[in-house]
Amino acid sequence: MATIGFIGLGNMGGGMAANLVNTGHAVHAFDLSGAALARARDAGCLPAASARAAVADADVVVTMLPAGRHVRAVYEDDVFGAVPAGALLIDCSTIDGATAVAVATLAAERGYRMVDAPVSGGIAAAGAGTLTFMVGGDPAAFAAAEPILSAMGKTVIHAGAAGAGQAAKICNNMLLGATMVATCEAFLLAEKLGLDLATFYAISSKASGQSWSMTTYCPVPGVGPETPADRDYQGGFASALMLKDLKLALEAAQAADASVPMAATAGALYQALANAGDGGRDFSSMIRFLDGRTGD
Repeated sequence: MATIGFIGLGNMGGGMAANLVNTGHAVHAFDLSGAALARARDAGCLPAASARAAVADADVVVTMLPAGRHVRAVYEDDVFGAVPAGALLIDCSTIDGATAVAVATLAAERGYRMVDAPVSGGIAAAGAGTLTFMVGGDPAAFAAAEPILSAMGKTVIHAGAAGAGQAAKICNNMLLGATMVATCEAFLLAEKLGLDLATFYAISSKASGQSWSMTTYCPVPGVGPETPADRDYQGGFASALMLKDLKLALEAAQAADASVPMAATAGALYQALANAGDGGRDFSSMIRFLDGRTGD
């Protein structure tokens, strides 16, 4: 079992760190939030006084941070030089690919192995240990990271070289954001056409309109499996985070000269949703916005 320094214990990171403890690893954890650090302690993590202290004796470092600037700052200021030589570095944040490649390059120059390993699955999967990891890095670093990631997820896929994990994540979430908007539109139209929504779900979930947004994450309360829609769109994956991921996708598309009109439309809609005050609600709350109920 490894000694792991874990930095970033928010909604996702807290559950991930707890699963590392549950599989026998010694987890030295740090977060700027005292409440998050207390929850990690209750889950069996060893609280650290700082990020540098968390990684001081680590075989592996795992980070789960909000944005690229945070990732670069933590590795440059707190990890490089503090963690033992030869340690494995795993960044599970969702950030821009250029920053992921830059930090991995800096890590390699200092003798560290590093992968970018963003996740899919949401808060429930983080707690249950059923996340999907899409991983960028050289094959040797991926082989070292795979058993650590498997302790936190059910699917671990090597996407390619450094930055490839981030590329896969933003493409995946671009598709998810656009699909959710279309799913919300379909339910609202079905309702206005007089269809019972449970009946429409029963049809579409078995027909060509089926999608993950429909069958696993239905935006309509009381229809399909339980989702954030059944909790007034609380919890889950915040609309503001979906907006962040769509912005990353749009920036990447511009740099790659790729045409992504559906992503651009979805991004504009999620920006409007956030501007209307629902950035903290689950991204499936888009159905409220399209129906004119934002702010209820």
